[in-house]
Amino acid sequence: MDRRTFLASTLAVTLLPQSLTAQTAGRAHRIGWVTAQTAASLTPNIEAFRTGLAERGYIEGRNLTIEYRYGEGIDDRVPQLARELAQLPVDIIVAQGTAAFELPALDLPVIFVISADPVSSGFADSLAKPRGNKSGLTLMAVELNGKRLDLLKEIIPDLRRVVVIGNPEHPGAHLERGFSEETGRQLGLTIDYVPTETREKLMASLGAMASDPPQAISILADGFAIQNRQTIIDFAMSKRVPAISGWPIFAQSGALFTYGPRLTDSYRRLAYYVDRVFKGAKPADLPIEQPTTFEFTINMRTAKTLELAIPPSLLASADHVIE
Repeated sequence: MDRRTFLASTLAVTLLPQSLTAQTAGRAHRIGWVTAQTAASLTPNIEAFRTGLAERGYIEGRNLTIEYRYGEGIDDRVPQLARELAQLPVDIIVAQGTAAFELPALDLPVIFVISADPVSSGFADSLAKPRGNKSGLTLMAVELNGKRLDLLKEIIPDLRRVVVIGNPEHPGAHLERGFSEETGRQLGLTIDYVPTETREKLMASLGAMASDPPQAISILADGFAIQNRQTIIDFAMSKRVPAISGWPIFAQSGALFTYGPRLTDSYRRLAYYVDRVFKGAKPADLPIEQPTTFEFTINMRTAKTLELAIPPSLLASADHVIE
């Protein structure tokens, strides 16, 4: 955690109303956090989650313990990690990303934050009706795929052909593909969808693309894309092709821009679900939420390398500019 994040978290705790901390001081709670990702890749989001908990009176070391388990990029480790948490025991499981799909059957409430579509995932009949013992937040908002193509068209007015790279096994990827293709038709673009659910298929697809690269690559954001983002972005840069996606980590890795959910807000919102469960609510009674705040990140280093002029209006609207 950097100094500014630490100070912000400490300040949030210090400024809590006395009545709020009193409400949650009656007993200590224990959260089990499980993810297939690495700790380093999630640090800002975890800090946002902890801040949200502190705002609701849950203070680590006082009335709250969080047990963290990381799969270090290996999905298959999640079931055993979740069982370890259940045996401690913990009061609730918070499952991040693909870990939500790998959980064994547990007699515990589960709150998730996923980039997938909850209905396609089998977690819900609708956003208003979660199934079983799981609820939480989805980061998927399929209409944002169209927004990203609109932004790209502003930067490259003569844009005609875009390749969309996505994992077809990611629940809801078909919805993102469909929205991208529909927006492409409206903008007069040819959208070529390239399914890449394995590293081998990704490498083969990039190899096939090398002889006839598109004008741009749109990356559908999920765990697989994050793990392989540098491979895709390095390929795009080698062909002088801009890559775009939904989460800031892609822009930080060299994509031209990202537009998508403000992840720290979503992770902060996770605390609301945990608080409701601690106060007796069942996950099945808590509707699944979609993002409500968004952020636009532009990598000007990449723009300069590709000799792309970013319209002043877009620069003015960006939340973050990487110089």
